[in-house]
Amino acid sequence: MFSLGAAPSAPAVPRPADRLAWTPCVQPGGPGDQQCAEMSVPVDHREPGGARLSLRVTRLPSDRPAARRGVLLVAPGGPGGSGVEALAHRGPALRTALHGAYDLVSLDPRGVGGSDGSGCGLRADDRDVLAYRSWPGPGGDIRDSAARAHRTADACARNGGAVVRSYSTANEVRDIERLRRLLGTPRLSLYGVSYGTYVSATYAQLHPEHTDRTVLDSTDDPDPARVGRGWLARTAAGADERFPDFARWAADPARDRDGLRLARRPDGVRPRVLALADRLDRAPRTTDTPHKPLTGNLLRQAVQQALTDDAAFPDLARLIVAAEDPNAVPALPPGYATPVPDRDATVFLATLCNDVRWPRDVRGYARDVAADRLRHPLTAGQPVNVTPCAFWHGAPADRPVRITADGPPDVLMIQNLRDPTTPYAGALRMRKALGGRARLVTVDRGGHGVYLAHGNACGDRAVTEFLRTGHRPAADLRCPDRPAPVEKPRG
Repeated sequence: MFSLGAAPSAPAVPRPADRLAWTPCVQPGGPGDQQCAEMSVPVDHREPGGARLSLRVTRLPSDRPAARRGVLLVAPGGPGGSGVEALAHRGPALRTALHGAYDLVSLDPRGVGGSDGSGCGLRADDRDVLAYRSWPGPGGDIRDSAARAHRTADACARNGGAVVRSYSTANEVRDIERLRRLLGTPRLSLYGVSYGTYVSATYAQLHPEHTDRTVLDSTDDPDPARVGRGWLARTAAGADERFPDFARWAADPARDRDGLRLARRPDGVRPRVLALADRLDRAPRTTDTPHKPLTGNLLRQAVQQALTDDAAFPDLARLIVAAEDPNAVPALPPGYATPVPDRDATVFLATLCNDVRWPRDVRGYARDVAADRLRHPLTAGQPVNVTPCAFWHGAPADRPVRITADGPPDVLMIQNLRDPTTPYAGALRMRKALGGRARLVTVDRGGHGVYLAHGNACGDRAVTEFLRTGHRPAADLRCPDRPAPVEKPRG
């Protein structure tokens, strides 16, 4: 098995740079005792004496020291999610559910949040959400997409240097192992969400002797041939599997009260949305944001984003209703009016491109887009379109790790059945790869993210029990979409 390579051994007497100096770093809306420190890592772990980066690491110490059993690392999603933000948002719920069993820790990966990094210096129009997500032109034309992908890859090679080349899953795993050593803990438990599941599974595969309990929440296919490109491609089917949930919501007579009922029956919602997107391809609508029209692709992107969470359904329905009203001025969804920040775009793209080599034949992408538009009109070819990875400069420094059944049985997966971002089919591939090492808890609902996210009693209980006691279900478990009961106050 190919190894990413171990971090250099810690010196016998720690240097100041090898210690974590924790200081308060309370985040807006976060817990009052969150702490942060700076961790020094080499840009290239193979050259520990070379250039270095400072990464922001964070922790929430156990609030019940007598109950503490170890350290739980929260691996954020992305690529490009912030561990500092993840602990601020998820930490209180994790702490309550786990009754102080762990110190909770995380990190801002290279280029993210408070960690050192570099951007590619991308043009603002190349960081527009529709360009960043690589939507084909109306009718499926990818010539502009290919030109943008070339331009982006060239900018990253010209401006990003060794730092941008270091953005990878391999280096995030190395940085986590570096953090474990500095924490002085013999083993880490891991809780990974979305892309963080791939990071966590890779760490557990490479460092079984340092891994305690691993939870993978919302997982995709770990097959080295499917990493990155396959993850994006699978979201086309994921949107199709998830959309009926929105259609049932939008056809519910209860929507009549606020004018958001889109059809009398669920099967009428999809044709209405597709027809509207086609009309907007031909005649975009003016919005509340100057120079940002509502196009067919922007509507499709809004649909794709809204499918991640039921809470977004009302805003999506309002956008559809406004777009059909000639007297209304549609309001752009949050985050669509301004370009994606350069560093955020860089980390996401560079990680996907540095992890594996992508095909370079533009004609092949054009064929894939044409076929995918017919099979999955909701996403109109976007998931299989050409990206900057097709023209990335330089070969990946590391091969993707193959996840296998070799290792201790210490993994619990939890997955929504209709997840548009990490679809269920990909999770089944991870489950198969892990074999007897894992159990899979399937929750019969839609959306992205499961544990402590929607109050599903069955799923939450299975994960909490595993992290607290190590007990897993005897076999894979199916959970109905049923919220946890509300506890009545005592006394």
